[in-house]
Amino acid sequence: MTEQLIDAMVSLTHIMEEESEQLAKAPYFPEMPEIAQVKLRLTGRIEAEVARMKREAPDDWAERLAPEAREQLAEASRCLRDASSVNAQILKRQIELSTDMMGAIAAEAQRLTGTRNTVYGACGGLAASEAPAPISINARL
Repeated sequence: MTEQLIDAMVSLTHIMEEESEQLAKAPYFPEMPEIAQVKLRLTGRIEAEVARMKREAPDDWAERLAPEAREQLAEASRCLRDASSVNAQILKRQIELSTDMMGAIAAEAQRLTGTRNTVYGACGGLAASEAPAPISINARL
């Protein structure tokens, strides 16, 4: 009854561990988009299995499991929780680094292009404005 659920959880755990290991080495690797797709598919499979089990036994599907199956499910859940926690921390760090890098690039581009403007107001006051510098993003990175 839980074999497919446990299989999907173990597979997702391995994928997350592999992704975390690769991201710890380099901020980008060529297999990254495929890993993200696999993670989405496995997550959907886990959700579908849990929904199916809840339909079949709405209130107590987990309690109806044999002790061995319940222990396997608990172990798979613990491993998945640990792997997803590490994966989330690494991905959060990568996103923060990317955001900081884009900010630094934008600030430098603005400094180099001199897009600061000063305009006179209706009452003779000066107002300074800084237009954002255009940035081209290479979507293949």
